[in-house]
Amino acid sequence: MNNLKVFVLLAGLTSLFVAIGGYFGGQSGMVLAFVFAGLMNFVMYFASSKMVLRMYGARVVTDAEAPGLYAMVDRLRQRAGLPMPTLAIAPHAQPNAFATGRNPQHAVVAVTEGILQLVSRDELEGVLAHEIAHIKNNDMLLQTISATFAGAISNLAHFGLFFGGRDDENSSPVAGLAMAILAPIAAMLIQFAISRQREFKADAVGAEISGRPRSLANALRKLDAAAHRIPMNVAPSVAPLAQVNPLSAYRGGIASLFSTHPSTEERVARLEALAA
Repeated sequence: MNNLKVFVLLAGLTSLFVAIGGYFGGQSGMVLAFVFAGLMNFVMYFASSKMVLRMYGARVVTDAEAPGLYAMVDRLRQRAGLPMPTLAIAPHAQPNAFATGRNPQHAVVAVTEGILQLVSRDELEGVLAHEIAHIKNNDMLLQTISATFAGAISNLAHFGLFFGGRDDENSSPVAGLAMAILAPIAAMLIQFAISRQREFKADAVGAEISGRPRSLANALRKLDAAAHRIPMNVAPSVAPLAQVNPLSAYRGGIASLFSTHPSTEERVARLEALAA
């Protein structure tokens, strides 16, 4: 069901891209916008791990430096059938974790110093299994695809806003302005919805890898509570990678549409259902 929802959301992004591209730029405009967005995200795709580690201030650690953490990740990645990822520790008091890298062969799993001090061993294993699940699910590639389409839609909308759309008797300046403003917002909402679905998927697959859905649920409660108390100085562009968004507290209602993560309450409820 999760994969079906993501497929539908990606289809929506594609349809939105085709619609706004046809309105503003025609086929040639669509191609240019897509190529431009694709090139930007292609660079990000291959340089993402180094850039993310730098923005979090994380340092790579070896087996000798963090033997317990290394052994835990090694055991989990074997269960998942993945190569050993690079390990890193970020010097933040807020407990959190994230994964990055373009594919399983170039993946990085990072934790903050705060999480190593807060959660139990079983809870840490649940958190790490969630990040390994992101790698196993190829979520970094999926996020790059959705970001490419969302970027292409924004490019087309900006082009239409500044240079005007098609010039024919059926075109409407008001409709063109509305599309130029609303289309990027719609693309962002779809991109965020995809991100939320992948978090649910990583929770489920991570629970399967660790065999401890309640441990992950307990860890999420602690991470969410700490995120409201302990600030983290990190760029907004990489904050969504964290297991719990370190910069924005979850809000219900319409505000939830602009969240990159589902509510912790819903994630915990699903994990408790899995455990049952």
